[in-house]
Amino acid sequence: MFVNVETRRQPRLHWAATLLICICVVTFMALALMSPPRRVTFLLEWGTVPANVFDTHQPILQQLRDPALLRLITALFIHVAWLHLLSNLLFLMIFGVPAERTLGSIRFLILFLLGGVVANFAGAISLAGEVRPIIGCSGAVSAVLGAYVSLFPRARLGLVLPLGFYLEFVRVPAFLLIGIWALLQLLFSYAGGPSYGGYAWWTHVAGFLFGVLFALLSRNAIMRRMRR
Repeated sequence: MFVNVETRRQPRLHWAATLLICICVVTFMALALMSPPRRVTFLLEWGTVPANVFDTHQPILQQLRDPALLRLITALFIHVAWLHLLSNLLFLMIFGVPAERTLGSIRFLILFLLGGVVANFAGAISLAGEVRPIIGCSGAVSAVLGAYVSLFPRARLGLVLPLGFYLEFVRVPAFLLIGIWALLQLLFSYAGGPSYGGYAWWTHVAGFLFGVLFALLSRNAIMRRMRR
């Protein structure tokens, strides 16, 4: 005879990463169906345009109440190039899912949104006066990567490397991969100039640093959550 004994630990539904991916995909498809003139108008209305973020000739408190600052958030879900979208969502799936399991869906969503806002704001400052929009969730994904490396500094990731006619599966430290990635973002921020409307490299750097700080400040809350 088998008796079903309920455990104290109930499975939790993790929905934040899936929701974010769906919003990005739906927005991308909607943009793809728009005519080019309408698409450009949409990007200017909902992307982060550095020249429109702050006006040095107006009081700062008045500008902080400007609804236009919501574009720091709406820009996160806008992609016009499929490679840009695919790369962001791939990193979000690989690193975001384990980070969400540890942080919890609400805290993970806060990390993504706040990290994206900080990243876009840093990008807008670095590109002050630029009239072309910063779009995409690269900065928010950078925050997720920063949180991941802080939460799992000894984690290893499996990679499949093509060696001639064979595929070799290897495991490398996630910290090493993310460290190389972060270094590349710093190099890109100084060399060659950023790609407006697609990538603004300082958003990656600012987002990553925000993610590291967010995870460090959340350690006590994470420990309490894991003990439940």
